[in-house]
Amino acid sequence: MKGIMADEHRQFARRLRRQATEPEDILWELLRSRRLDGMKFRRQEPLLGYTVDFLCLERKLVIEIDGRQHGWEHGYDAARTDEIERHGFMLIRFRNEEVLNDRDAVIARIRAACTT
Repeated sequence: MKGIMADEHRQFARRLRRQATEPEDILWELLRSRRLDGMKFRRQEPLLGYTVDFLCLERKLVIEIDGRQHGWEHGYDAARTDEIERHGFMLIRFRNEEVLNDRDAVIARIRAACTT
């Protein structure tokens, strides 16, 4: 049964990668291929039963980009963040507008998170 769930999570992650939003595409271009300080990021990666937008395992860092729907899902997002952080990961969130309009600030926050 566990293998079936893992396969479903991987298929879901693949579908999300194919249907990426503009902010996700922009951030991926900044993070992929170790472009940010040599750190290896994965996108739409299954983690703890969730699919996170971006994951750097070596720094235990999760990055989420929140679109309009996240305002309606605040309780779910908070519970998800708590669980991910309980497992020793740091999770930072950006709004779509931040990625679209202030990439330098987004990168600065990611770098700061990686040095703590």
